[in-house]
Amino acid sequence: MHDAMSCLYCQFPEALTAGLLISAVCALLGVFVILKRAVFIGITLSEVAACGVAASFLLGIPPIAGSFALVLGAVSLFAIPFENQRIPRDTLMGIIFIAATALTILLVSKSGPGLMEINAVLYGDLILASAKELKILFGILTPALLLFICILRPTLYSFMDREGAKVLGIKTWIWESLYFLMLGMVISAASQIAGALLIFCYLVVSPAAALVASKRIAHVLLIAPALAMLATFTGMVVSFNFDLPTNQTICMASCFLFVLVSIISGVYRRLLPIEHQN
Repeated sequence: MHDAMSCLYCQFPEALTAGLLISAVCALLGVFVILKRAVFIGITLSEVAACGVAASFLLGIPPIAGSFALVLGAVSLFAIPFENQRIPRDTLMGIIFIAATALTILLVSKSGPGLMEINAVLYGDLILASAKELKILFGILTPALLLFICILRPTLYSFMDREGAKVLGIKTWIWESLYFLMLGMVISAASQIAGALLIFCYLVVSPAAALVASKRIAHVLLIAPALAMLATFTGMVVSFNFDLPTNQTICMASCFLFVLVSIISGVYRRLLPIEHQN
């Protein structure tokens, strides 16, 4: 394994570093996406980010600026409390997803650069990550991760027991808004390198496997990034050795780990007494 990692790092140092960083941060944030039962937000924000990039080509501004602007606008809508609204949050996400996907295609059709070039920027390929993109990634994901760690406890209360948190005097809307803001920042920065499908995979599959593996949230927050990083490394090694598309291979490695963890957890729970399962 050490030889494979060394070989991969020598060939694609930026891609491996970016993949491990994106997978760890997205999987950590993805635990709360699942706890909030807002899984669709990952793919929706990825499409919104792609729409922002497409708009940037027309306006002649840096892609990251257009991506940030639209994603933060969408995040501000998702942060609104939906308990008393006539439509659920998922419905709004669906509408925004459709609008962003369609508008992206329309904007691309009117852009000056070639379609292949724009598609590469819009939907990303992890193996093509550059040193400049890696610096931007570190500059955005590292502060977002530190902020997430600082607000972890109140955010956890807000997401797992909203009414109980209000009784304790926790202003849930503040922590939920900060969480969605961080999620938007991370997806904006990562989607151009990793692409919408891989970001969605990191936000859902590895956190789901971690929640299957353990009921203790502290364990889940450690297992999810570890599984995502393992899937990234495994997928990149397989992709490198068998000449397969990197992003899709990592997605399949993540799903394989999910099935493996589910089987092991099921066997473990059957064999051990209930009081020892947690």
